[in-house]
Amino acid sequence: MLLPPANWLPQAPLEHLRLDWLTTAGIEVAILRLDQIDPLISGNKWFKLTEHLKAAERAGAEGIISPGGAHSNHLHALAAAGKRLGFATVGLLRGHAQQTPTVEDLQAFGMQLHWLGYGGYRARNEPGFWQPWQAQYPLLYAVPEGGGGLAGARGCADIQTQALTQLTALGWSDFHAWWLACGTGTTLAGLVLAEAGARHVYGALAVPEDHGVAAQVESILQQAGHGSGGYTLIDASRGGFAKIDPALLAFIEQTEQASGVPLEPLYTAKALLVLKQQVEAGRFTPGTRLLFVHSGGLQGRRAMLAGR
Repeated sequence: MLLPPANWLPQAPLEHLRLDWLTTAGIEVAILRLDQIDPLISGNKWFKLTEHLKAAERAGAEGIISPGGAHSNHLHALAAAGKRLGFATVGLLRGHAQQTPTVEDLQAFGMQLHWLGYGGYRARNEPGFWQPWQAQYPLLYAVPEGGGGLAGARGCADIQTQALTQLTALGWSDFHAWWLACGTGTTLAGLVLAEAGARHVYGALAVPEDHGVAAQVESILQQAGHGSGGYTLIDASRGGFAKIDPALLAFIEQTEQASGVPLEPLYTAKALLVLKQQVEAGRFTPGTRLLFVHSGGLQGRRAMLAGR
């Protein structure tokens, strides 16, 4: 496998997020624009991949195999990285064969796709799931869904570093807490580990609670020898994963017009909408400073705009 230069790290700008409902509540929010780190390997997905790629390199693997859906930001970033850096990629996809803008990109980037159906995909966390795939692809390294696990979380420590190095330029000496969307909980766990109790981390759940995000976060923290605490999970799923409703779409349109920040409906927009609800409910006192993570995923907007 080929890795990027050791000193290569995409930079995400940190900027003020100015919205009327924040001003009214006396809350300051800065947004870390992970959506701007790279045209293709975008958002938090790159940070989650870095430690997995290093592990694959150490194992002598020739590429990566990983599960995901037909709109997966993780598989999109993985396939783009494979094409750019010259390693093989295989995607194990949820459901049955379909063409989405994301799938079209995966194919264009050279990723080999296998459709598992829905029952087959649900088995991805069961013992023995990987055995036949490792037999079929013995030279590929298996990465969990979404780039998750402890390796993915450790890669996200650089997200904290990027934010802290820009605080002075922003005019801040410090901030009180993080706010971000959660799909697998990996990025949140990485920030909890990096903060070590210094700042609280709020995770807006983009999936229903029965998807097991809380258990995954606790598992990562335990593997790292970290105690419980330091974070809060809040339901932002609006009734299910990938659920999009008129109120959410209206919020996206209004927020984009007011802030100039592009949003996608599955993660970042839901996280920002539930932050608005929490601010208006009085969760934070005036003067609170929050750092909101824009976790990228804008490639997923295409399906929404195309009505797919």
